[in-house]
Amino acid sequence: MSDFGAQTAAQRTKTRRNPEEQAPPRALITAAAADLLHRLQQRHGPLMFHQSGGCCDGSSPMCYPDGDFIVGDRDVLLGVLEGAPVWISGPQFETWKHTQLVIDVVPGRGGGFSLEAPEGMRFLSRGRAFTDAENRLLASDSPLTGADYERGARPAGRSDLVVIEAADACAIPGRRAGVVQQ
Repeated sequence: MSDFGAQTAAQRTKTRRNPEEQAPPRALITAAAADLLHRLQQRHGPLMFHQSGGCCDGSSPMCYPDGDFIVGDRDVLLGVLEGAPVWISGPQFETWKHTQLVIDVVPGRGGGFSLEAPEGMRFLSRGRAFTDAENRLLASDSPLTGADYERGARPAGRSDLVVIEAADACAIPGRRAGVVQQ
């Protein structure tokens, strides 16, 4: 669990501006999702996310007690959000590697095995395509795999991973000027 005391995620949020020489984070979390994550951490202890592959529950971030989901050697660590590692399968990462994952929360029922399901909320993945410049920076910043993590490798700590709302990381297109005619 993080050392942020009683502050809400929104109070901890800082303006996110990455220096040009620093690769952008591969994963972010909204303030609302971070607040739910903190409640779940208080109840269940250390947690982790695994971005599901879409088989049964669609492609969504599944939240488990840390260690209850076995991370494979080829799984990729996207980041650590509020103390919770965020994993994705190696093949799925190859598809998503040009996209920043933003974990948000919305009302509804999550996946049957994800810890937020009884809360009446569900974690939701949103995405933002990295710019060409960001992709160049990321190309020189290889993510850790499950095998790396097992050998003791850990990512550098970052404190700029909470955004107030998903729109702060993922621009939402404005309304279209016209109406679709049938």
